[in-house]
Parts: sequence; structure tokens; C-alpha cells
Amino acid sequence: MSLGLNWHAVAAIYRFEMARTFRTITQSIASPVLSTSLYFVVFGAAIGSRMGQVEGVSYGAFIIPGLIMLSLLNESISNASFGIYMPKWSGTIYELLSAPVSFVEVVLGYVGAAATKSLMLGLLILATARVFVDYDIQHPVWMVAFLLLTALTFSLFGFIIGLWADDFQKLQVIPLMVVTPLTFLGGAFYSINMLPPAWQTVTLFNPVVYLISGFRWSFYGVSDVHMGVSVAAVLGFMLACLVAIWAMFRTGWKIKS
Repeated sequence: MSLGLNWHAVAAIYRFEMARTFRTITQSIASPVLSTSLYFVVFGAAIGSRMGQVEGVSYGAFIIPGLIMLSLLNESISNASFGIYMPKWSGTIYELLSAPVSFVEVVLGYVGAAATKSLMLGLLILATARVFVDYDIQHPVWMVAFLLLTALTFSLFGFIIGLWADDFQKLQVIPLMVVTPLTFLGGAFYSINMLPPAWQTVTLFNPVVYLISGFRWSFYGVSDVHMGVSVAAVLGFMLACLVAIWAMFRTGWKIKS
């Protein structure tokens, strides 16, 4: 087999997860798009029309990358964590672990499906934004690459949360209590250059700043931090997630116990 991987197993997991998405399309696709559309209406069309430009970009267009990133992070984590938690909850994960399937193939199937769903959602929200706000994409290749990198990285992070969680409540703790606040405080609705110098320094410790800044650069060529730093931050977090997943499968922590 190519690369020594059981691609039939990967495809089976991937198809199962994608089929689950289309069975619950209202919750998986329609609900996030509608929620984000409300942000475009309120902040983009209503408030944005009464505000000036931010770094040479109209406010309505300026917040588009931040809003897409907000949905992308939450949906990537939610899709991946729920996907792997359900086999744990139902007990079918033991069948998966006893099958001739490596942890690499399991991760490829679940994370690949979660990232695909998140990428579809991000592109759909981007298309929906055009209804409410005019915007330009100066670097479309970088935009798609950043979408893909972020979807993969946070799907890996969600996979870790799904393995770690002992109940449904824990699946929501990190997205609601950590990721969403960091996104709102990470420049989704403003440039960190608008903050006092001391708060600008504090904000740079927020990892989401680098995601939103890099993604916004792909649209308008403006960013709060250098594009190279943003890419390095995403790749570094991806590597950390891969190492964590490898360690969890190697030791069986939260999987076999």
C-alpha cells in the first residue's frame, strides 16, 4: 500500500464522518453560517457603515477575516472532538483499537473529515459575506492555505479534546471558555495597534492574534504581526498537537483507561 497506510480504513472513517455531517446539515452548516451572517449584518452593514476605516480598510470588510476565523476555530474543534468522543462514549472505540488500523490512519480519517467540514464552512461564510460587505482578497493562494492550515491544526486540537473529555460537558469547556474569548480579544473586531502600548504587548501572548493577523494579511495586505510569524505559530501549534496525539495513543491515556 502507498506509504504503508491502510487507505481503505482512512476512507471508511472519513466517509462515515462526512455522512454524519450531511445528516445533520442544519446544525453542522446552516446554523454557523446564519450566526456569522448576523455578525455581518450588525457589525458590518449597520455599525460598519457609521465607522471610519481601520488601517485603510472599511470596518465591515476589516472584520471578515476575524469572523471567519472565529467560526473556523470553533467548528474545527467541535467537529473533531465530537467525532472521536462518540466512539469513546458508545464503547466502539475498542473495536477500532483492536482492528488492524494504526493511530495515524485513525487521525487521518477523523481529523481529515473535521478539517474538510470546517474548510467548507469557512468558504461558505466567505461567500455569504459578499452579500453584506464588499471585500478584496489580495493573496487568494495564501488565504486558502491559511484556511487549510488553521482547519487542520484546530481539528487536531479538537481531536485531543475529544480523547481527553470524560463527558459531553467537557467537550464544550475549552471552545466556550478559552477559544471564543481569545478570538474576541485577538483582534477579530479591531486592530491591536488601536490599543495602548502596554495592552499591545499583553495581546501578543494571545496565540489567536497570529491566526487572525495572518489571515487578514491574505485579504488586505495589512497585519498586526509579520506573516512569517503567523505561519510559524500555526505550524508550531500543529506540531505540538501531533506530538500530544502520538503520546496519548502510545500510552493509552484517556483512550484505554
